[in-house]
Amino acid sequence: MEANKIVEKFEGKTILITGATGFLAKILVEKILRVQPNIKTLFLLIRSPNVGSAEQRLRQEIVDTELFRVLRDKLGENITSFLSSKIIPISGDVSKEKFGIGDAELIDKMYGEIDFIINSAATTRFDERYDDAMDINAYGAMHILNFAKKCTKLKLILHVSTAYVGETRSGVILEKPLEMGETMEGSKISYLDLEAEKKLLLETKTRLHSQNIPKHDFISALRALGIQSTCREPFPGWIEGLRTLDSIFVAYGNRKIKFYLGNPASILDVIPGDMVVNSMLVAMAIHSHKPRTPNDELANIYHVGSSLRNPLTYKPLKWLMYQYLINTPFINNKGNPIKARKLKTISSITRFNTYIRLRYVPFLKVLKLLNIIVCNHTESSYAKSSRKVNRTLHLAELYKSYVLFETVYDDANAENLRIAMKSESGENAEMFDFDPTSIQWEEYFINTHFPGIVKYVLKK
Repeated sequence: MEANKIVEKFEGKTILITGATGFLAKILVEKILRVQPNIKTLFLLIRSPNVGSAEQRLRQEIVDTELFRVLRDKLGENITSFLSSKIIPISGDVSKEKFGIGDAELIDKMYGEIDFIINSAATTRFDERYDDAMDINAYGAMHILNFAKKCTKLKLILHVSTAYVGETRSGVILEKPLEMGETMEGSKISYLDLEAEKKLLLETKTRLHSQNIPKHDFISALRALGIQSTCREPFPGWIEGLRTLDSIFVAYGNRKIKFYLGNPASILDVIPGDMVVNSMLVAMAIHSHKPRTPNDELANIYHVGSSLRNPLTYKPLKWLMYQYLINTPFINNKGNPIKARKLKTISSITRFNTYIRLRYVPFLKVLKLLNIIVCNHTESSYAKSSRKVNRTLHLAELYKSYVLFETVYDDANAENLRIAMKSESGENAEMFDFDPTSIQWEEYFINTHFPGIVKYVLKK
């Protein structure tokens, strides 16, 4: 499918986007408005107490950001009227039925006009409160589905997920739906009543299966891996907030860490944010006009990442961080460059825990004893140091399956989408490119990603 054909698929269409203030959704909104100005309406669901707050968040967190610079330069003084004619901010929450929208007229308008639903609302914190995670990630998806069944023009639902909903086992993870309990290791989680959770999820699953999905509703689920800064569009390097790897980079640049947990040979599955957005739009365009047969899967699953076709391991990434910080060091509060030192890598959780116990626990014991001797005058120092050590151990346990990764994500389905795009050449060939083999990791991290973190996150 040619790029112009993909663009045409969204002409005159109405799209509901949840999680609209999130990093990926912002890139998506900007891309749609820039390449298809004849989109009819973007309903952007924004968590807020009222419409006024939703409009404020739309301005401050989306359209007034640096990300929209190219679109502002393109439209000039017409940017405000253009955006107001295309975007309708909705005050709502996916954790509630009908997203908590009380305006019946608005609900009817959405039911009658929406062509596509893109669900990118989720919490991706690994230590999120369980009830909050269930409300947003599980019941939120159910509410999306219930809402979609009443949309009379709906062509497709695109559900965006982290690929880490998959198993933490080693080997190849296939692009397939996951069954209940397939990824849960209940026997290893002392505080989780797995039987009670299975009962709850089984009841929910039974209820959902009793509700027939209309034949015109076609579901695609896109599992994205470690999403990083943009590599091309709307310009290279834009990023918002620190991803997991970025936190290590920033702490390293400020000399806040001397070591980290990670297997040098573990594969990091990372992908630029604009490539993820491109894959979303291609999947929507292709499946929105593809007739659905009784033999089709309920959902098409796509892994968008790099571990299979362009793998990057911790070892070269650590070297790239070091090289960047040696040549472009961070500056401390006194205006002096912070000299980077090589990081120590600890390649197993057992060695990591042993290192902490030998290096820091004795210090805590001395500090505790000193606090007793001086009648609790050093209580705050002891408590702060103790919290740091406990937090470090907690995070290591939480992320161990991912920093000691031995997993590759199959992307055969995603490759089929890419093949459909590779027939085109010329300046439009990169408009919807999401081929990880086109990324030169050294070039990307040294000249795009790390500078993007410094400019757009650290604002230096």
